Amino acid sequence: MSNTTHIIDDATLQRESADLAPRTVRHRLTVTGVVQGVGFRPFVYGLATRLGLTGWVLNTSAGVTIEIEGSPPAVESFRTALTGEAPPLARIERVTAESLPPNGFTQFDIRESQPEPGAFQPISPDICICDDCLRELFDPADRRHLYPFINCTNCGPRFTIIKDIPYDRPQTTMAPFVMCADCAREYHDPRDRRFHAQPVACPVCGPQVRLEIGGLENSPILQSPFLTAQQLLRQGKIIAGKGLGGFHLACDATNEEAVAELRRRKGRADKPFALMMPDIAAIEQYCYISTEERALLESRQRPIVLLQKRGNATPPIAASVAPRQRTLGVMLPYTPLHHLLFSFPPSSFLLHPLVMTSGNFSEEPIAARNDEALTRLAPLADAFLLHDRDIHIRTDDSVMRVFEGAELPIRRSRGYAPYPVKLPHAAPPTLAVGGELKNTFCVARDHYAFLSHHIGDMENYETLQSFESGVSHFESLFRIQPQIIAHDLHPNYLATRYALARAEREGLRAVGVQHHHAHIAACMAEHGLDGEHPVIGVALDGTGYGTDGAIWGGEFLLATYSHFERVAHLAYVPLPGGDAATRKPARVALAHLLAAGLPLDSDLAPVRALPDSERSIVEKQITIGLNAPLTSSMGRLFDATASIIGLRQEVNYEGQAAIELEAVADPDETAAYDFDLSGDLILPHSAIRQIVNDWRGGVSPPIIAARFHNGVAAMIRRVCVRLRKSHGVNQVALSGGVFQNVTLLAKALALLRADGFEVFTHRLVPPNDGGIALGQAAVSVIGNW
Repeated sequence: MSNTTHIIDDATLQRESADLAPRTVRHRLTVTGVVQGVGFRPFVYGLATRLGLTGWVLNTSAGVTIEIEGSPPAVESFRTALTGEAPPLARIERVTAESLPPNGFTQFDIRESQPEPGAFQPISPDICICDDCLRELFDPADRRHLYPFINCTNCGPRFTIIKDIPYDRPQTTMAPFVMCADCAREYHDPRDRRFHAQPVACPVCGPQVRLEIGGLENSPILQSPFLTAQQLLRQGKIIAGKGLGGFHLACDATNEEAVAELRRRKGRADKPFALMMPDIAAIEQYCYISTEERALLESRQRPIVLLQKRGNATPPIAASVAPRQRTLGVMLPYTPLHHLLFSFPPSSFLLHPLVMTSGNFSEEPIAARNDEALTRLAPLADAFLLHDRDIHIRTDDSVMRVFEGAELPIRRSRGYAPYPVKLPHAAPPTLAVGGELKNTFCVARDHYAFLSHHIGDMENYETLQSFESGVSHFESLFRIQPQIIAHDLHPNYLATRYALARAEREGLRAVGVQHHHAHIAACMAEHGLDGEHPVIGVALDGTGYGTDGAIWGGEFLLATYSHFERVAHLAYVPLPGGDAATRKPARVALAHLLAAGLPLDSDLAPVRALPDSERSIVEKQITIGLNAPLTSSMGRLFDATASIIGLRQEVNYEGQAAIELEAVADPDETAAYDFDLSGDLILPHSAIRQIVNDWRGGVSPPIIAARFHNGVAAMIRRVCVRLRKSHGVNQVALSGGVFQNVTLLAKALALLRADGFEVFTHRLVPPNDGGIALGQAAVSVIGNW
């Protein structure tokens, strides 16, 4: 064989195997993808020794490099098994091979990692505790019995503890914990399940848990932090517990007083709390679970899953957990610490379901450090369940729901970030900074777009700091020095200001991307559309800065990555008071009533909801356009409908009125309200008049809500049919926060598919603003490079 290295294809390997003369070949394989921290090297070691091959394997900053030497049939078998039998957490993107002259290796070794300047690789998200570790956790004979940081190569923290690549212990927050002899033996044994499991530890050498009550560490009288925490929770107390990506605030979800007190302290009036329940049997007492929902609950990502409530469970979930909702957001325990909190021996009881909400005041980043939690969360928590393994990057829980048997992301974070979305075209080093609400950012290079964990609403300095820290970490981790920085067009968004200031400071190319174009591009990118042909983009949400300076949100676009044309939209109405109207649906209801030609009679719910003085000001704002920016927002139309039928006149979290409108909609109602089309304008005036007539006629809110949803779905179909006729486009992409509403999504999809459209919806990133950074990246690098 030639001394010249070359890439080996399958045909070459088959020719080598067909050579009956006994001989030795040597190949170097380079494997890219999620192949570090997932048990890949011990898998390679075991595979090579099983096949009688010699050589070595090591981690690099770019992935895993392998040299194998042996007979051609054994080498071919190795290559086949490398992808066919890979560990469950591995995601192999590519394997390349070079032919080298035989070296005479006498054994197969695992070598020390080698950093490569500028190289990068995807990083594994954090993974829930595996069945093997869970069994050992509760095995009295195991040396890690009841140890809350048990883990192995198949589970445990990854993304939240890694500081840099290659993924080795010195590059993680486990570096300060020196392994004992037993852990070191497991760590260095390629046949052991904990071989090179970077967070490996035990009670002798690893992190420890402690409980603090009122600032005092637990005394010897308190036998276990977990038993004491259980007792406090049963007494109605609130516990701040340090988890995988930050602190949770926990209380007994069946204790109405405890839940109400948590709401009061946290400053969270109505937004639903997430729940944690010990097992599937417990969840089934409170919720209906489909086969797909069970699989998602039990998946290694362990997200919060939105489930339909059951009635008459005992003890009942406190009504204030999810006010006026048909669903509960529920997750299973995903760390050893969570399992011990529910069932720490010799406790003879399982706790009730627990509220498990983010450890922060509303609109602040989740607390991640002990000192930070003890200071910031002191007004919120009665006790603190702490540990001394640092969290390098704070990461909130992910939120998912099942739609048509597959995942529909609501918040993509723990368990999913930072796994990349593959781009249809190669990208230069790029940073996309996202939007204002539900912020995530995205760094891109080559064919990878790394969407960040959930940052939150960019409305304060603390969240901006968390954003900047996350950006710095991603750029370091994935070896990206941006040449392009993409941002929303809104000039006052904190993320936009950051992008423009940094672009000027560092000489970067700044690319402004219209908000709804980014929504559609995100949907296109996650489906791998090349963008050569336009799609009909239906982008429905609450707010987005338009190219004309108005507030868009009811948009039909003809879109590629490089260009979009606004081909239809909801008719503008004034938004009296600007942001004040987003908090008071009654205000926007008055605007829609007047636009529909209806008098503001005193019997109407939104008219009664506003004091005379405020109503007079609002009417004047609408009439003369004073502090009343124009909006085409579908989200605000949902708000107006909820207000007119008396559901919600003020909101205390984003999307509340629309969420409650969906919650009451009668699934059996088939009638629909009318939307009129006039040129590129979609007029909701007929629908508003019909809503008022039905409400005055005594039609129930569930029927009216259903007819509104049906009318919006029918309007989407009608507009898309018209656009297909005029532009010859048959592909439709649905995006924007309104499409979190699965009632509307299901109705719109059914109508579009019945008319023969090919429809794309979100499966990898959220339809809300948590996904627009991906769209910004796609537009800036595919459409403009």
